[in-house]
Parts: sequence; structure tokens; C-alpha cells
Amino acid sequence: MALSVPVAVLAPLAIGAPILGACLLLTVGRRVPRRLVDGTAVAVAALVLALDVLLLVRSAGDPAGHLATWIGGWGPGSPALGIALVADPFAAGAAVIAAALTVAALVYTWHYLDSAEAHFHALLLLFLAGMTGFVLSGDLFDMFVFFELMGAVAYALTGFRVEEPTSVQGALAFGVVNSFGAYVTLTGIGVLYAQTGQLGLAPLAVALQGRPPGAVVVGGFVLVVTGFCVKAALVPFHFWLDDAHAVAPTPVCVLFSGIMVELGLYGVFRVTTVVFGPVLPHADLQRTFLVLGTLTALLGAVLCFLQRHLKRLLAYSTIAHVGLFTIAFGTLDPAGTAGAALYVAGHAATKSALFLVAGSILDRYGSVDEIDLHGAGRRARVLPWLMLLGGFALAGLPPFGSGLGKAVSEEAVAEAGAPWAPALFVLVSAVTGAAVLRAACRIYFGLGSRPDKDTAPLDTKGSEEAEVKGLLKRVPATMLGPLVVLLAGGLVLGVLPGVPQAFAEAADHFLDRAGYLASAFGTAAAPAAPSPASGWTTSGVVLGLVSSALAALLALAALYRDRLPGPSAVGRRIGDAVVARLRGLHSGHIGDYITWLLVGVALLGALVGLPLLAG
Repeated sequence: MALSVPVAVLAPLAIGAPILGACLLLTVGRRVPRRLVDGTAVAVAALVLALDVLLLVRSAGDPAGHLATWIGGWGPGSPALGIALVADPFAAGAAVIAAALTVAALVYTWHYLDSAEAHFHALLLLFLAGMTGFVLSGDLFDMFVFFELMGAVAYALTGFRVEEPTSVQGALAFGVVNSFGAYVTLTGIGVLYAQTGQLGLAPLAVALQGRPPGAVVVGGFVLVVTGFCVKAALVPFHFWLDDAHAVAPTPVCVLFSGIMVELGLYGVFRVTTVVFGPVLPHADLQRTFLVLGTLTALLGAVLCFLQRHLKRLLAYSTIAHVGLFTIAFGTLDPAGTAGAALYVAGHAATKSALFLVAGSILDRYGSVDEIDLHGAGRRARVLPWLMLLGGFALAGLPPFGSGLGKAVSEEAVAEAGAPWAPALFVLVSAVTGAAVLRAACRIYFGLGSRPDKDTAPLDTKGSEEAEVKGLLKRVPATMLGPLVVLLAGGLVLGVLPGVPQAFAEAADHFLDRAGYLASAFGTAAAPAAPSPASGWTTSGVVLGLVSSALAALLALAALYRDRLPGPSAVGRRIGDAVVARLRGLHSGHIGDYITWLLVGVALLGALVGLPLLAG
């Protein structure tokens, strides 16, 4: 019976339900008990999750793999205007992740932020509406609208503790940088509309097809994807992310790192595959994403390992993994896309769980400073092992879903012409996993020598106000439960037999441009030819074990570095100078970040446009 609900109802309701729920909470939230507010918010998010799952099942079961609906009185006969919603397994799957993480964040909130009133829950529901609308939109301008809804709510959530200056500063940096990127995207949308008279992805793709890849096409592509690159925190668009994560409430960090950043990549590659893929040279696009992804992965990994502030550490880990996702998505082929999607799903579960661990540490011990908390958690029984599991999952340990995504991505990128990529994936995964393992061993087991608290003048310390009234004597089940469920979900992704095939089929539909256009125009199209699914392989398991072992060794080396032979004086000076320079670039000054955003625009233009000029 449920599966017979038409898509014309499912998709709009998945977007509208959280908006209506938010309005309800804002209207009566102050007049009802807090428990009723919590329960209502969770129920609305759970309803959206159920709708998204139905949408995923319907789209995955459809032969064409794309389900389109038009709302607002428009239809395929008037493609220049209108609100088109297009669901495929990829988009619906992203919506499922967003809703699932929102449920987890809201359950965690039950014993969190005692001062939070209904507007906090309403903001989370509005954020869910923005994310759902963004992935289902089949129109560039509507994507921008939901992108801005998502952004505006995110700024408010980041600065939720408005009484703290650092919270306001982080929210301001986040808001200014992301808004500037959004306006660049809006400029690109205007350029394309002026040239083609179209805003829908499908009509725009048809209008651009056959045009030479001149300045308008290249400029339109660069401008449109810039805002998405900012949201995805690709280097050098990434500077806002660690500041925002450091001050945002823990449930908000779950949504930021678990899905919002990845939705930036979704926007980049949805626009690329549907609109610009046939127009811009395939090799140039691959090279662009390979360069951006490699820079992002390496810089994120290095800065992750240098952190003592747990939330900043996890934020830079997200940047590093976004780089790996970009490399895999950037193959623009089914194998790489399936691997990247698997990696994103596994990472969402693992990273969200680790942020909940960090929030529990803050509310239990009053700090997220790895060095200050040396040995503070020796009496803890459950969280130490969960944090260690999360660290190894981040490093790609089989059979976690993150390890499976890493294995499939490594093989796909190597086959796509980058034989060195598996080494990069192993290195970045190991370094980010090692940072988490080091922190867990230092905080919960007291391993290593007690380090100097003033390790570097530019080091960001992890002193923060607890998010509850009075420190917790024990972590309640409502905070521990989502953490366990998320880690278990990440494990299930790696062991269920049908998962690789499901992601392979989703990747086929995501790259099936003809099917997307046919669905948007209301015509029939032949289903995409199925690609072979790639799951665990011997090389994938071996590389996952290697990266996990390397992570453990790096963590131990960091803990006991005073017992290891040090570098020469010259090497130490060079290393210190490089680290100081990297830290100095992340100055916290909004003007610097805007400058780097413009540098990123120029870099994108050069990577895509210069080969065309040279040719």
C-alpha cells in the first residue's frame, strides 16, 4: 500500500513535512514541555526518513531509474520555468542519509543543550528540508534556493550559542564565505540563463549540447560550481570549515560533516554529469577533479594530524576525505562513482559517530583538548572502544563500509589512469585514522608521555564550554544510543552482500544523462546498461589492513615521539616553518578567506579553460 504512493506526493512531502514541523514547533514550542518538543521533532524527522526510503525503493525499482514530478502548475511542456523534482537512487539515497543523521542528532539532543528551546529543533528540521530539496531539485535556480535555505539555517545553527564570541565569529566566517560562494553561483546561473533562456538542468543540457566549449560555457561551469565547491570545502575553498565545526553544537557537526559537505560534491557532479559533461572535454574535467581532490586530501590530512582540538581534528579529517571522494567521483565513470558513494555513506556513519564521541567528551570532562585531557577518561568503559573502532573505520579497516568504499574507489581510480592513487588513499586514510587513535589512547588510556600543553603558539586549544548544565557523571543512553547505531550502520554497509550491487546500479543511473533528460521531459528512455559491481577484493582488503596498521603505528609514534630519534636541526627548522605557514594561512580573517575563494575560482578556470585555449 505504501509503495503505491505516487512520487508526486512523496517528493514534495519529504520537503514540506519538515518545514511544517518547524512552523508547528515555533508556534507552540514554548507552551509545551521540552520532552514533547523533542518527541515531535524526532517524529517529523523519522517521517521524512520513511518518505525518503520509499522514494529510494521506488526509484531503484523503476526500470529507467529516474522519477520526475513537476509542482507549482508547471510541467515538461514549459521547461524554462517551474519546479522540477527528479529522484534517482543517488539523490534519494543522499536524502535518506540526511534524514537518518537528523534523527540521530535529534535523539542525541534529548539530554543536550538544556537551554535549547524549540527553535533549535525547528532549525534542524529546516536544515533537513533544505538538504532534501537540494538533492531532489531538477532546476539550477531551485537548487540555489534550497542551497541558500540550507546555508542560512546552517549559519544560525553554527552561532547558536550567541553569548560566546567564538561562536559568533565562526558563524560569521561561515556565513560570509559561503554566501559569497553562493552569489558567485547565482552569477553563473544568470550567465547561463541569459545565453540559453533555461534554468532546468535537462533543458539547459539540451540548449548547451553541440555548442563549442567557449568562454561562456567554461565561465558558466566555473561560476556555478564555485558555490558548491565552497560547501564541499575543497581546497582552497575550505577555510571556513574548521572554524564552524569548532564552535557549532555537536548535533550540528554531525550534519555538517556527515552530509552537508558531501552535498556540495553532489551539486558539483550532478551539474557536471547532466549539463556540462558532453560539452567540456572529459579529460580536462577528470584532471581538474584529480588536482583539486589531491590537494584537498593532502592538506586536510596534514592539518588533521596537527590538531589537539578534537572537533577541529575531525573537521580537517572531513576535508581530507572529501578530497578522496572528489578523486573517485572525478573519474566520471560508474566504478569510481559507486566507490565514492559507498565511501561517502560509510564516512557519514563513522564521522558522525566520532563527533558524538567528541560531544560526549566535552559534556563529560568539560574540554575537547586532547592534551589537557591526557588520562582523564581512564575509568570510562564503553566510549574508549567506540572511539578506537571509529578511528580504525576512518582508516579503512575491513569490513567497515568506509573500508569498502575506499577499496572500490582505489581500484576504480587506478584503472582510470592514476596508478599512484591507491598509495594516496592509504596514506590519507592512515593519517586521519591515526589522529583519532592517538587522541583516544591519550584521553582514555593515558598512553604516551604527558606532552607540553603549549606545543605551538598558533595551536588551537580545545577549551570550550560544556553543552549541558554541569558536567555529566555518565553518558545517558540517548547520547550513547545514536553513536552505537551509527557505528553499527557503518559496519553493516561493509558486510551486507547486496550493498555493492545497489551502489553500482545507483551510479549507473546517476551517470545516465539520457535517462535523466527523458524523465525530466516526460518521455521514455532505455534503461542504463548495468555495470559490474565491485565489492571486497584481495587487494582492497590488504590495502585496508595496511592503512589500519599504518594508522596504529603513526598514532604510537606520535604518543612516544620523545623516545624516537628526532630530525636534524635543519629538518626541524624546515618542518616548523612549514607547519607555521600552514597554520598561518588559516588565520580566521574573513578577508583572507574571500581572497582564497577568488584564488580558487581562478584555479578552476585555469584547470578547465587553459587546456581548451592551448588546444
